[in-house]
Amino acid sequence: MKSGSSSISAKLTRMSLLVSGLALLLAVVAFFAFDLISFRQNLIRNLETAAQIVGSNSVSALLFDDPQSAATTLEALGSSPDVVSATLVNNQGEVFASYQRPGAEQLPQSLSVPAGRIDADRTEGNHVLLAHRIIFQGKPAGTVYIEADLTETGRRARQYLLIAGLILLVCLGTALLMSASARRLIARPIIDLAGTARRVSVEHDYSVRAGPHPDKDEIAALIEAFNEMLRQIEEQDSALTRARDNLELRVQERTAALRAANRELEAFSYTVAHDLRGPLDAIQGMVYLLENMDPESGEDERSDILAQLRTSTHNMASLIDDLLNLSRASTVELRKGPVNLSAMASEIAQELKRAEPERLVEFRIENVPQAEADSGLVRVALDNLIRNAWKYTSGHSTACIEFGAMRLQGETHYYVRDDGAGFDPRLNDRLFQPFHRLHSRSEFPGTGIGLATVQRILARHGGRIWAEGEVERGATFWFTLKSRTAAVA
Repeated sequence: MKSGSSSISAKLTRMSLLVSGLALLLAVVAFFAFDLISFRQNLIRNLETAAQIVGSNSVSALLFDDPQSAATTLEALGSSPDVVSATLVNNQGEVFASYQRPGAEQLPQSLSVPAGRIDADRTEGNHVLLAHRIIFQGKPAGTVYIEADLTETGRRARQYLLIAGLILLVCLGTALLMSASARRLIARPIIDLAGTARRVSVEHDYSVRAGPHPDKDEIAALIEAFNEMLRQIEEQDSALTRARDNLELRVQERTAALRAANRELEAFSYTVAHDLRGPLDAIQGMVYLLENMDPESGEDERSDILAQLRTSTHNMASLIDDLLNLSRASTVELRKGPVNLSAMASEIAQELKRAEPERLVEFRIENVPQAEADSGLVRVALDNLIRNAWKYTSGHSTACIEFGAMRLQGETHYYVRDDGAGFDPRLNDRLFQPFHRLHSRSEFPGTGIGLATVQRILARHGGRIWAEGEVERGATFWFTLKSRTAAVA
């Protein structure tokens, strides 16, 4: 606090001294310049008057060629302390008579009087040279040159410096007294305010307040505004503390609910898998028995049973795999890395072609940007989308399935497009719900879990999925792997 007080006091003192000294300096310079100009002008006017008198008194000497009389007239200028020398020049430019103060150095008499004028002057350093043309009966009779010095200027400058020094001392004393008053009126409230701000910054105690100021001026308004700011910060800090406590409680509740949901999902997946595995084993046993039946049994009956059993077995296995994928999409830990989606799509396409080589399906797979994702989960998602396209184009003799990407609004949008059965766009909201199907099993087989699994996988990557389509005009599934506001895995 003391260091802050001395600092602001020193600033106020320096400011007072600087203002006073600068004002005094400007005043001295202005007055000295004015006096110097006035003194020079007065000196020139005096020289002009003296030159006129000398010229009038020297006319007869010039006319009658009497240099001695002219010299006597010039010597009368010696009574002036400012005159250094004087010279009388005739019309032929010859020096007719001259006067020079002992010990003085005479300037060259090279000053000419312009036409139409009788006087001219020139200043060189501390000397002034005046030229006066002598006119007698309308004709020039000669020229008088008078040289004077400005020694009086130095004496006046010393006087001004002495006066300015005395005034400066008085002003400095006054400034010191005023700075003491300023410290009490201005510095002290500001120092107290700074101390309060420092305490708030260090201790984070927003309940403190700065002391009131007795005057209703800008400093008082500043203190009131500071105290009001502290009051608002105190209220906001209290509200923030309450909100943080509530948020922590809600996070704990949501975490507990999420853990419970995960446990329920795992239990559900395990139960479904366990319940289906038993019948599946029985069915497989029946298949084994049927395959080993007495050859005399009816072949048609045995073939029908075998076909039904194989279909049921395949359907149950698919359901089990889909349920496990759905559970894995929500619970498995993400292990992100570079993923080549184009290569992955090509592998899936080759698998489908090998499984059903009789189908005429054209795959158009673009070279899309590499993604940062969990390769295992993304493989499940892309496999579901491409297999869906393969399935829903099975009713057409020829088909085309495309995979590519577009850069839209700073984000990569991937797509899987087909020209198959499509869907009613009014039922778009049901596409990604588990166990909801837009086509009957008799039209297209499936469990209704694939798209829900895809949505969960993409959501865990911070992405999203949406679809466009029309009945019998195909469908396009768009998806992203990382949105601008990425979801937390």
